[in-house]
Amino acid sequence: MYEKDPVKIFVVEDDAAYTKFMKYVLSLNPDFEVEYFTSGKDCISQLHKKPSVITLDYSLPDMSGEKVLKAIREFDPDINVIIVSAQEKIGTAVELLKSGAFDYIAKDEDAKDRILNSIKNARNKTSLIREIDRLKHEIEVKYEFEKSIVGNSSAIKKIFELLEKAAKTQITVSITGETGTGKELVAKAIHYNSKRKNKPFVAVNIAAIPKDLIESELFGHEKGAFTGALQRRIGKFEEAEGGTIFLDEIGEMDFNLQAKLLRVLQEKELTRVGGNQVVKLDVRVLVATHRNLQEEVKNKNFREDLYYRLLGLPIHLPPLRERGQDILLLAKFFLDQFSKENSLAKMKIANDAQDKLLKYPYPGNVRELKSVIDLAAVMSDGIELQAKDIAFNTMVSESMFMLKEMSLQEYNYRIIRSYLTKYDDNVIEVAKRLDIGKSSIYRYLKEMEQAGI
Repeated sequence: MYEKDPVKIFVVEDDAAYTKFMKYVLSLNPDFEVEYFTSGKDCISQLHKKPSVITLDYSLPDMSGEKVLKAIREFDPDINVIIVSAQEKIGTAVELLKSGAFDYIAKDEDAKDRILNSIKNARNKTSLIREIDRLKHEIEVKYEFEKSIVGNSSAIKKIFELLEKAAKTQITVSITGETGTGKELVAKAIHYNSKRKNKPFVAVNIAAIPKDLIESELFGHEKGAFTGALQRRIGKFEEAEGGTIFLDEIGEMDFNLQAKLLRVLQEKELTRVGGNQVVKLDVRVLVATHRNLQEEVKNKNFREDLYYRLLGLPIHLPPLRERGQDILLLAKFFLDQFSKENSLAKMKIANDAQDKLLKYPYPGNVRELKSVIDLAAVMSDGIELQAKDIAFNTMVSESMFMLKEMSLQEYNYRIIRSYLTKYDDNVIEVAKRLDIGKSSIYRYLKEMEQAGI
């Protein structure tokens, strides 16, 4: 993954002729970002730029090679320092290597190849360290289905069954559901329970990337491919090599770019923007959208061939309002999580607060519930959340009530129910706010409850 990333290199050399030689050597690789310094102090003052490799002249006018090496090691021991020296004393080289130098290279006719090879080895070492750190971090995060996805409703149990099937195969998975239902969490659960779990998981929100940058973001670009492309950059597909790429909000992708994505998926290879080199890929693809892609295909907004290529195993996540008692399970989970993260005493949810949580329709789904619980924990005066601590964003909006087609009667009912939740079932206050009579409220509630809504 990382071996293709640009390498930031500092060259510390006071000899103008040798600096010219180093510029030639390092220009052979377009992935190198190089800065040149003529003194040890200048180099040390710029270490905050975090170079991966420093080639260091042993004999500098202001500081000895040993002192510069020591300062670099104290700042960041992971920086790979390659000593380049006109001296060929074995004892000096051994001492410098013992002090933490990555390599010692003599200024002779073989220097060019040795420098390039040493930088390559340093690069591989850095890649290995970063990969180990990433794996350690991921191992700490458990993605067992029942631990990462909280719920006990029949709808969620069906999801668990599908996740088991998805994790055992390499099939493309298309995850659908309203915003906030946890589509990325499901994608991670699939990846971290699959054979690819020790490889990268790369998530890309298509809707969050400007239209003219998506191609470069996904497939990378070569240096000079367009204005501002000062260096080669690998895309998200290459970052995910061997692992999984999760394309969230795939329904927002520009129609013209969909053809290129289809080709990448079919051929399992790509070409960076502005380049000719074909890059082979071994990447599993998971996608998600809140849109109805079948409708988007009918409306000519989404390619039919790409739709069938991505469909794979469909997993639809139910909205929170259809998950019953899962609301309370999730609320307890988020409350425990918030208390732990903020070093608070373990908290409970009072009965009146539970009733209030169950009555709300959650247009923002699980994401909204988490925000509500976090705020309630902050507002609570004790170790038990009360109904008064729970505040919803109950602004009557299209996102809240246009969740499905309903009759005018049902819309009225939902508006009344929403206001009753907001004002703690105070019918007089709700009648005042909506400018209707109390009897009208009772009538709507009775009619809709009799209808089983």
